[in-house]
Amino acid sequence: MSFRATVESMSKIMDEMGITELELERQFLFGVYRKHIHLSKQQAAAVAMPNFPVATESKNTNSEPSEKAINGYALKSPMVGVAYLAPEPGAKPFTSVGAQIKAGDTVALIEAMKTFNPIKSDKDGIVKEILVSDGQAVEFDQPIIVIE
Repeated sequence: MSFRATVESMSKIMDEMGITELELERQFLFGVYRKHIHLSKQQAAAVAMPNFPVATESKNTNSEPSEKAINGYALKSPMVGVAYLAPEPGAKPFTSVGAQIKAGDTVALIEAMKTFNPIKSDKDGIVKEILVSDGQAVEFDQPIIVIE
């Protein structure tokens, strides 16, 4: 079924059920893509948000890190992108809570513009907390790992 036919079919079902908005989410290897569709009774029109990777809902929301006090040294993201905690899907993570790390150890990858950038620790210590989940979108200067 074509995308257009799918949207038309969904539009009819939504109209029958009285639903005027629909949010579609599809998970890919490198992130989650979200579409928001708003249907009007006068004219069915689809409004799509840009395809930016977004974080899936988890116990850490975007508002929590700013409210929560971080005890220890916070290693921050040097760029906007998608964080990966392992070199590839199914592989052993770079680090875990309680692990001893040294300055220069890779602790995560951040994918930005189809390039995987290694994020290296700039301090020796023990990983106290990992603040992002695998595949989560991160912002510039967002804390990703707490080192004690």
